Amino acid sequence: MAQRLGAIAWPSFFAAGVSTMVFFAFVDPLALRDITWPELKLTRELGYTIGFFMFWLATASSSLFTWILLRPAARFNKPLPPER
Repeated sequence: MAQRLGAIAWPSFFAAGVSTMVFFAFVDPLALRDITWPELKLTRELGYTIGFFMFWLATASSSLFTWILLRPAARFNKPLPPER
């Protein structure tokens, strides 16, 4: 189970880190805050943190869905019993 969890968490963590760097190279978290929720008092660091965890959630969901699709079908599709 730890290996499966690691196979989902580690690639998604890496992808979230890269995505966060690329996204925030072009978008300022404070400008994004002003566009979306100007009444919230968010710092730039909190914006980076929220962005990273949002990217991590998205990429972990993608990895989890891929893992679900790659499970062997024989585990779930049992042959039908012979008819009598």
